[in-house]
Amino acid sequence: MAVTEPAPAPPLAPHEGILRRQSLRESAARTYARSLPIVPVRARGLTIEGADGRRYLDCLSGAGTLALGHNHPVVLEAIKKVLDSGAPLHVLDLATPVKDAFTTELFATLPREFADNARIQFCGPAGTDAVEAAFTLVRAATGRSGLLAFTGAYHGMTAGALAASGGAEDVRVTRLPFPQDYRCPFGTGGEHGAELAARWTENVLDDPKSGTPAPAGMIVEPVQGEGGVNPAPDAWMRRMREITAARSIPLIADEVQTGVGRTGAFWAVEHSGVVPDVMVLSKAIGGSLPLAVIVYRSELDTWKPGAHAGTFRGNQLAMAAGAATLAYVRENGLADRAAGLGARMLASLRALASHHPCIGDVRGRGLMIGVELVDPEAAPVGTGGEAPPDPVLATAVQQECLRRGLIVELGGRHSTVVRLLPPLTLTDEQATAVVDRLADALAAAARSPYRRTATAAIR
Repeated sequence: MAVTEPAPAPPLAPHEGILRRQSLRESAARTYARSLPIVPVRARGLTIEGADGRRYLDCLSGAGTLALGHNHPVVLEAIKKVLDSGAPLHVLDLATPVKDAFTTELFATLPREFADNARIQFCGPAGTDAVEAAFTLVRAATGRSGLLAFTGAYHGMTAGALAASGGAEDVRVTRLPFPQDYRCPFGTGGEHGAELAARWTENVLDDPKSGTPAPAGMIVEPVQGEGGVNPAPDAWMRRMREITAARSIPLIADEVQTGVGRTGAFWAVEHSGVVPDVMVLSKAIGGSLPLAVIVYRSELDTWKPGAHAGTFRGNQLAMAAGAATLAYVRENGLADRAAGLGARMLASLRALASHHPCIGDVRGRGLMIGVELVDPEAAPVGTGGEAPPDPVLATAVQQECLRRGLIVELGGRHSTVVRLLPPLTLTDEQATAVVDRLADALAAAARSPYRRTATAAIR
């Protein structure tokens, strides 16, 4: 009897082979690639085209890096101009015309009271490098070693930044409550919750038995990003400024993700009128290329030459792209545009929440928006009695979004906040498409048999 050989497996499509090799070669620490198994080959504005020919609306934007979206003409032209000029691309921290133009444009966007008495330090290329530089700066200037940070924060993945984010132990870091209306740590929310958080901070600093190391600085995100899109109340931000100023504690504003118009003001501290002592800047300031700086009050400029260095501090292409991006956002009023369009998107999503009890909260500022997903059928948790977070549903929603050509990120303590970070060039029509696709994905995920089975298994 003849033996029939099994049919050979069909060859992998090129993009499938790329994804397979990535999974075999890259580390287990990879993140976005796990939940977004696509192979981008072309992109423009909000849209990415995959190697499989599918098109996606990108509301991740390089984790907030792409203020103008993918391959904006002014960015490409700025990069091309440097390449065609024959200028050196790598110059350490030497002065160049490109660097001077970037610094001039950056200072023109900063709050005037801050910029008139500021210094800039170019760091390594990532935001976490700038956070470490800020810590080094304030420790050198104050002679103290302690740091004040907030629950739910994210400042990067290097040792000091990770400790300030709650991801590593460091006895020098004191964790303080961050006020929020939804899942308020004091169970109240609103102005009362923010006031309690401020009083807690004052008590910790003024109680000689609190065990708090003498703080060299306080670091705060005006809107917590990875922590779940939690905007800091303006009045509370002003209290933090008063508290730190009264005790000679430098205030560090981490604007890595909130800067360059993202929240509806050019810099998020402008919403509250707070003038910090240090601003940590990265992501969008490089116009899609790696760039990070700190800008700080000149009185803090006490460190020695070489106290914070790095080989890749002089990326000329990033500075050119960054200067073009900053100028375009400023000249075209894109911060105001983000404020208005973001408010309309928030209103649409809150209207959607009235039909979907699994939406626990919708919050954000400008085009930095979060939708927290919960299990409304489970027993309430926490001091505020909110429904428990539903990570299974959130993962299902993200995958259903991808099937509908929408790229979103998950954040928050339990990875249950669907985050929207579209480019500031988003049109009204595109904003409607984003909300519509998210609504469809939410409905599909909520009725998924897999989702109900998985949730029951977790319980």
